[in-house]
Amino acid sequence: MSQDTLKQDRLSDVEGISRLNKGFAGLREEVAKVIVGQEEIIKQIFITILSRGHCLLIGVPGLAKTLLVRTLADALNLRFSRIQFTPDLMPSDITGTEIIEENVNTGARSFRFVKGPLFGNIILADEINRTPPKTQSALLEAMQEYRVTAAGQTFQLEQPFFVLATQNPIEQEGTYPLPEAQLDRFMFNLWLDYPSFNEEVKIVQSTTGQHTPSVDKVMGGGDILYFQELVRRVPVADSVVKFAVDLANRTRPQNGKAPDFVKQYVSYGAGPRASQYLILAAKADAALDNRLSPDIDDVRRAALPVLRHRIITNFNAEAENTNTPEIISRLLEI
Repeated sequence: MSQDTLKQDRLSDVEGISRLNKGFAGLREEVAKVIVGQEEIIKQIFITILSRGHCLLIGVPGLAKTLLVRTLADALNLRFSRIQFTPDLMPSDITGTEIIEENVNTGARSFRFVKGPLFGNIILADEINRTPPKTQSALLEAMQEYRVTAAGQTFQLEQPFFVLATQNPIEQEGTYPLPEAQLDRFMFNLWLDYPSFNEEVKIVQSTTGQHTPSVDKVMGGGDILYFQELVRRVPVADSVVKFAVDLANRTRPQNGKAPDFVKQYVSYGAGPRASQYLILAAKADAALDNRLSPDIDDVRRAALPVLRHRIITNFNAEAENTNTPEIISRLLEI
């Protein structure tokens, strides 16, 4: 590739990042018509989409998780599907099933595959820990492979494809917690907090009247696919990559670089996928801030949502009331 071509591609990427910033500003404006507050959660979800990742959202009922994701899908002009996970949900209920059709003219019968709710662009997997592992695996396979196998056939899922799974932290009876290996499929683990007093006043005022806000489309599926490629092309310095890899390495108690408190409180640390997601998140964060390359602070901001579900604490941590966010905070202070 010639130097002139490289310069032209670089100029195109600069314009692309400018487009991304304008689009994100419009997205936040449209979402704010419906959702009060939660600006950081909205940004982190969008970072996950730009990074071609998936997101696990933890929050008590009534915090408008469904409304938030549906509003994002509307503003991005993407097909939205909500799946309520229950103990009796079967894999075919989400992937699709075959039905027998009879030709009214000939009387001949044939099978036809009816696609399930998984065939969308943005999938809300509500209370994923309420369904058995067999159904969880069907969803996680689609997340990893971007395809569904049913009735001996393989069906490709339409891109972009993003799964946001929710868990309720206060009702754990009758649940099927996701194994650590499956949790690792999620790029971010986000915790949704209660709104502030003033935000809750605005929520009540805006949802108890007659006015129903409408959300305009600010992007489309083609735009998202372009921005996903753009984020991949964002250059990153070797020092930033080494910082991300070193941070992930220091979460592993078996690693010689691990500090004493990690060896004391952690059973298993984050794998290589954490390093990859730290860099992808840093790239997306920098692009959304209209910067052409990420720095170490971008990696630091991604550390909590990327590492929170990848660090497995031991009995010592539980006995001394030490949690994963505290361990991550101490790692970032080193």
